[in-house]
Amino acid sequence: MDVNKGLPAIDSHRDLHVWIIENLRMEPVPEKAYGNFFEEHCYIVLHVPQSLKATQGACSDLHYWAGKEAGAEAQDAAEAFVQQLQEALGGATVQHREAQGHESDCFRSYFRPGIIYRRGGLASALTHVETNLYNIQRLLHVQGRKHVSATEVELSWSSFNKGDIFLLDLGKVMIQWNGPETSIPEKARGLALTCSLRDRERGGRAQIGVVDDEVEATDLMRIMEAVLGCRVGNLPATRPDKSVNQLQKASVRLYHVCEKDDDLVIQELATCPLTQDLLREEDYYILDQGGFKIYVWQGRLSSLQEKKAAFSRALGFIQAKGYPTYTNVEVVNDGAESASFKQLFQSWSTKQRGNKSFGKLSKSIQVRPDVGKLQSRPELAAQLRMVDDASGKVEVWCIQDLGRRPVDPKRHAQLCAGNCYLVLYAYQRMGHVQYILYLWRGHRATTRDVKALNCNAEELDLMYQGALVQEHVTMGNEPPHFLAIFQGQLVVFQGHTGHDGKEQPAPATRLFHVQGTDSCNTRTVEVPARASALNSHDIFLLVTASVCYLWFGKGCSGDQREMARTAVSAVSGENKETVLEGQEPPGFWEALGGRAPYPGNKRLPEDVSGFQPRLFECSSHMGHLVLTEMVFFSQEDLDKYDIMLLDTWQEIFLWLGEAASKWKKEAVDWGQEYLKTHPAGRSPATPIVVIKQGHEPPTFTGWFLAWDPYKWTNDQSYKEVVDGSLGAMPAICEITAELNDFQLSRGPSNGGADPLTLQTLKGSQDGSGNELQPGPKAGDASTNSHHSSPRPTIHGSLPRERLMHQAVEDLPEGVDPARKEFYLSDSDFQEIFGKSKEEFYSMAKWRQQQEKKQLGFF
Repeated sequence: MDVNKGLPAIDSHRDLHVWIIENLRMEPVPEKAYGNFFEEHCYIVLHVPQSLKATQGACSDLHYWAGKEAGAEAQDAAEAFVQQLQEALGGATVQHREAQGHESDCFRSYFRPGIIYRRGGLASALTHVETNLYNIQRLLHVQGRKHVSATEVELSWSSFNKGDIFLLDLGKVMIQWNGPETSIPEKARGLALTCSLRDRERGGRAQIGVVDDEVEATDLMRIMEAVLGCRVGNLPATRPDKSVNQLQKASVRLYHVCEKDDDLVIQELATCPLTQDLLREEDYYILDQGGFKIYVWQGRLSSLQEKKAAFSRALGFIQAKGYPTYTNVEVVNDGAESASFKQLFQSWSTKQRGNKSFGKLSKSIQVRPDVGKLQSRPELAAQLRMVDDASGKVEVWCIQDLGRRPVDPKRHAQLCAGNCYLVLYAYQRMGHVQYILYLWRGHRATTRDVKALNCNAEELDLMYQGALVQEHVTMGNEPPHFLAIFQGQLVVFQGHTGHDGKEQPAPATRLFHVQGTDSCNTRTVEVPARASALNSHDIFLLVTASVCYLWFGKGCSGDQREMARTAVSAVSGENKETVLEGQEPPGFWEALGGRAPYPGNKRLPEDVSGFQPRLFECSSHMGHLVLTEMVFFSQEDLDKYDIMLLDTWQEIFLWLGEAASKWKKEAVDWGQEYLKTHPAGRSPATPIVVIKQGHEPPTFTGWFLAWDPYKWTNDQSYKEVVDGSLGAMPAICEITAELNDFQLSRGPSNGGADPLTLQTLKGSQDGSGNELQPGPKAGDASTNSHHSSPRPTIHGSLPRERLMHQAVEDLPEGVDPARKEFYLSDSDFQEIFGKSKEEFYSMAKWRQQQEKKQLGFF
């Protein structure tokens, strides 16, 4: 196997490159054919990000794809080429092993609106896609939600089921048949794929017909039956969905791989939650995500021999575990890990691995946020988690007796841990008033109050005609904008507000923990009044009946002290005594019940520098959340039928399309399930933000490379597209008229079609004058006699011995002597001709005749 003749040139201005393995060589696939994959071949796909994401830690992705009929030699060649490309591209490349029908979300994200699996091998793969080729007959089985795929299947009703979409492609006419159990989103995405095929392969000149209801689409059904025969019996039910849910993905195990006495030793090291410090740069690891995906992590100091053996070791691990052979494999290098790999760990620091660029950005934003630029820079708003400078209008309600009671503006910043609150914030953006409704829940709030909180939020949303962005906030996890609304003076008391709106009687001694350095991160929370609650790096306010002590730990900064003096004014008034750690008066310790050990370590803020935002489509299967990731996402991935989850690590955004807004409660439940089942052990208190289409705040839109607020202004629904945009269909009318003229007989059949009918259809398709026709046209002299005096039709197939080397008079009644080969079964045809019927009829007519002569069918 010669795979050392040099690598193909890579165009630095293109983000996607696709090669096919032919004769153990890499041959480029034309761009117009991207997304078409032949089952007998292997492919190599390289994606090099060209956008700003490249500066935020995004790596190149290198995939090798194996068709289900690809030979072992071709797969070995593809793996060898991938290894060479990896060495040429450098370490900042993630390698993937993909199997037909089980591709990763990353791979599927390149090919929109879908992937086409095509039958055949080398002979048909040479051209990949013939633009303007009308002489074609094929049936495509369309599946998938966000990532759609279409597989060539047998041209028969037996291929159909009630829950999927099937595309009958007849060249000039493309008929999309939607199963009665398919959803509108599935129909819409199937139609997008159909339109894409029409535009790419027919130059936009084919007509599309859609069968949503067979009773109403009589003309289209007549054509389908002319090709497929009459359908006998009922269609089978929807095939079981094999989607992997989040619960299945939650289990992760890390294995250390090493060689000992010429043997490969794989030892389990840890299970979830995993920490980054488990990975040592001189070693080599396998991470098993519940058998759903296998990751191989290569330390920067691991040997070249180990790196070359990455795929083979992963496949050996898969075999040893008894996992399916199509299990996805991803190989990542130390310092160039994918976003999905990093999110399997509790935290991930780029600074720990020497990449400080993103860390510097985070640090600069945290230290000196420039809130004056939030209106013009949504990406800054997203990073800071601030929609504006928090100077808008604020209203606060406390949930009491299942209702909401307005809170006095003077006490807006004083909340109780035993209550729930609604905080409505209104601000101006692009000349319009926009709203955020914070649903704040105290740690000691009852389940009854939490339910009332959600119900009252819905009432407010109805009052504001669905314009409220709703953010679910848990005490202690308030986002920066929420804290900024109260200008750093938020105080959370331990008690709860009674029915009369008054708090419980306060104890004589109270201790408050003050945290923060500016108005966007400062909160004051009441804690148990004992010495063990103190911390040397923070500030505390001790309130007694006679005096208030403002205690400064040795490790606190000047910014902390400055904010603390302002923050505690609502609790202590002006009468407070400043106390430095180590210089406390006796009365201080007496109030706390005596001295006791307390922590002296600094609480470091969570390092999120290594995480990139990830976008998923949400759905449910068997009562569990199923996510489909949109890698390299953009606004185009948001559809009116979708519920999308954007994970920025510090917040979870749930975006509801216009047609999915009724699923808001389920969406919030999915957000909570996502956090609970996340393999990194995420905090269930992470804020969840619910957004409706058309009301997106800059903290959401800023995560997208570009955002068009008017994108959905004239957005058509699926029904509007079908009813109006597909236009007149003269080709369908033409075929229907010809079928009526011929009065074809179609008695009970097993899915086979009348050969004469197929000739009629092909005659209609060949109006382009294309030479590549599979059979004689209806107007040819050789077929006129059969049209005027048709033979009885043959349904199904005939044995080869009754067709090969037979004179016309010896043929079974009803067989067209000009197309004897057509009556062979698919398996006999493949064995005799060495190709499928579709491939045979796509050849030039003279080549068809030549092969028929050689094989005894002329």
